[in-house]
Amino acid sequence: METRRVTTPGREKINQAYLLPINQSTQESYEVGEFLTIGRDANNTIRIDDPFVSSRHLRIEKRTRGFLLRDMQSRNGSYVNGTGVIEAYLENNDKVMVGESLFVFSNLKHQQSPLKSDNEQWNLQLQRLPAIANTDYTVLVIGPSGTGKEIVSHWIHKNSNRRQAPYITINCSALSESLIESELFGHVRGAFTGATEDRKGAFEAARGGTLFLDEIGDLPLSLQPKLLRALENKEIRPVGSDRSVQTNVRIIAATHKNLKQKVIKNEFREDLYHRLNICRVTPPSLLNRMEDFESLLYNFARDQKVGFSYRAIEKLKNHTWPGNIRELKNVIIRAAAYFPGKRIQEEDLPQLLEAETDHSSDGYLPDEDADLPPLKEIERNLILSKLQKYYGNQRKVAEELKMPKSTLHDKLKTYRIDPTHFKKRGKV
Repeated sequence: METRRVTTPGREKINQAYLLPINQSTQESYEVGEFLTIGRDANNTIRIDDPFVSSRHLRIEKRTRGFLLRDMQSRNGSYVNGTGVIEAYLENNDKVMVGESLFVFSNLKHQQSPLKSDNEQWNLQLQRLPAIANTDYTVLVIGPSGTGKEIVSHWIHKNSNRRQAPYITINCSALSESLIESELFGHVRGAFTGATEDRKGAFEAARGGTLFLDEIGDLPLSLQPKLLRALENKEIRPVGSDRSVQTNVRIIAATHKNLKQKVIKNEFREDLYHRLNICRVTPPSLLNRMEDFESLLYNFARDQKVGFSYRAIEKLKNHTWPGNIRELKNVIIRAAAYFPGKRIQEEDLPQLLEAETDHSSDGYLPDEDADLPPLKEIERNLILSKLQKYYGNQRKVAEELKMPKSTLHDKLKTYRIDPTHFKKRGKV
């Protein structure tokens, strides 16, 4: 990699700076002060016991124009945002690599707001969230399982005018059809067997606040008119009651399913779909926001006090992540449990990934008028489904897709798909 001398000061003047270690077990942040040194020798401000780190590796010093990083003629070089440097003025959120240790140069001791992404399209959506939070409109969050739909919902509530009131969650797929109406609207005593007293439903429990309806795509068709009426008229009728109750609640609904397809199949009411689809947020799959992969990994790793080697991180990037961010978090929790106090190496990864063998599609397809991913994502999803069908047998997949096996192999590399993961589910 080319080594450069970058002496232009950063655009943003920083008066106080910190180095945040993000792939180490420590959560300590280091204030740079007038200067800071990193190296293997014990006399450094930050000592790193790593054979790839020199005794005196680099120095960061405060100058009139900003903070200047100088490589101290180290054996393996110093890197800023992946580029080898001799000297470089640092900017906020620059990533500094020393050996296998990675740091973020920051003007804050703690992490930045979660409402940021290095993925341009997702970041545009995140920047709209404060405006959405300041309204009372219904919000529809559509995205694959494990992409953080409830985190988005909870953020909207916490930053809305309703933040002092309750936030109630109902999972529409976790309750039977006979129970979900009572869970949503409540019931009166004697309404059905076992109803020994009046009970408030979620609409009343969330009064003044936010009601999050998770997996709205699984709401029984028979209940959809009642939900629509509650949204349109702002009133509900408890099961067994002959009177209506005025509501005061904001609705945020989420699903991993394609509601438009369900409307076409008469499995979801079109009028309810349009009533819910006023403000929409579409979290992308992890593979479609790989720009954020390292930041997500480091945040989870810091919480669990576990570290990963550079090669292990590069290997993880090639995983298909069918479970998205939830799967990534589970892998890191598993790493902390399986290898306490140890930096995770490449050879440790099979034990951490072996539990994630279900590559079945969750059935999510983006709506036609959503912010569509490129056609290549559709191709990638098709390849994933065929690999699942044939347990990773590339010959059979290539035959069904009517393409040469060499072409399929190239596409697997392009889409970072490892077909060996699918073989764990069975044999052909």
